[in-house]
Amino acid sequence: MIAKMSPTLSPTSSSLFASPKLIRSSPRFGSSQFIYFSCKRSFPICYVTGGNASSIDTELKTELDAVSSFSEIVPDTVIFDDFDRFPPTAATVSSSLLLGICSLPDTKFKSAIETALADGECIELEKPRERLSCFSNKALVNVGADLAKLVPGRVSTEIDARLAYDTRGIIHKVHELLKLYDEHDVSTQRLLFKIPSTWQGIEASRLLESEGIQTHLTFVYSFAQAAAAAQAGASVIQIFVGRIRDWARNHSGDPEIEAALKRGEDPGIALVKKAYNYIHKCNLKTKVMAAAVRNKQDLFSLLGIDYIIAPLKVLQTMKESVTSPDEKYSFVSQLSPASAKMYQLTDEELVKWDQLSLAASMGPAAEELLAAGLEGYSTQSQRLEEFFGKIWPPPNV
Repeated sequence: MIAKMSPTLSPTSSSLFASPKLIRSSPRFGSSQFIYFSCKRSFPICYVTGGNASSIDTELKTELDAVSSFSEIVPDTVIFDDFDRFPPTAATVSSSLLLGICSLPDTKFKSAIETALADGECIELEKPRERLSCFSNKALVNVGADLAKLVPGRVSTEIDARLAYDTRGIIHKVHELLKLYDEHDVSTQRLLFKIPSTWQGIEASRLLESEGIQTHLTFVYSFAQAAAAAQAGASVIQIFVGRIRDWARNHSGDPEIEAALKRGEDPGIALVKKAYNYIHKCNLKTKVMAAAVRNKQDLFSLLGIDYIIAPLKVLQTMKESVTSPDEKYSFVSQLSPASAKMYQLTDEELVKWDQLSLAASMGPAAEELLAAGLEGYSTQSQRLEEFFGKIWPPPNV
């Protein structure tokens, strides 16, 4: 029996950091960030109140200190060599991570994969596809369980993107993985499941969250996705700032992006801010993660957001930059729950989102970027199974 997680968690920590030293790079549309979340459930009641942004203590000595006082900063890396500089508090396990482990000459996690390939339950399956899927599940959980022993926070497990349009398939997969984690005595409270933000993924998130299983919706590229995911009760949504900006530089015709550009705003940052303000104005529990952040100015523009995933080189530069707000930058919160209450939303934006309204409101940018992300994640899952098929059975089987 898998224990359910209480809807309300103790806010003892909200840190989320990247894990060090596994692989230097990740696929374009993959992510191996190591993350931790602490969220609590609330009710969708919208209201307005006043609020003021505040600046930080002038005694802070580095730019990294400054931005870290407003938001949880997540180093975008999985390199062990960075452990001392940016120690992990939690972890994410994915197909791309497992492929990275398999590519290294020696790592403590290889035994977890070898054990999965020697698993008798999987070996007994006659159909090759089912056997390879079983190996992948076991390997994900074996590595995830090992990571759970090394970090104090949560282990996030990526759900196969090939299930992105199959609500029942996503839920079944999560339950399969939960059962395996239970065999490793990893509590449900230590786990988070990363799901693509298709309508079917959002609906799976709603049902899983109702069971007390925390979800992390990724590939959010439109306000409609963000609002629908928040209404579903997702624990976190991940918005890729840089990818939206890249699309806007090379394409046109997306109403949401065009509106941001007319206001003189970066469309990726504008979406993050709008999602954050909507969630806090409506008193929803979802946390917002800004990903694909490219430079320091992006960080300064998002101060106050729940989580920011930033390149290691940017964080290192900020860590080495000794300055104060008076000398160089005015470090001021751009977002806060109080100021969000003053944010103006239209009647159309405050609707109860469903599959039809979501589909009608997702512009070409969200459609194209979501499709590209799903293709990238699906390719990694397929590559992992193909790799397991080539090396199975291992010598000791």
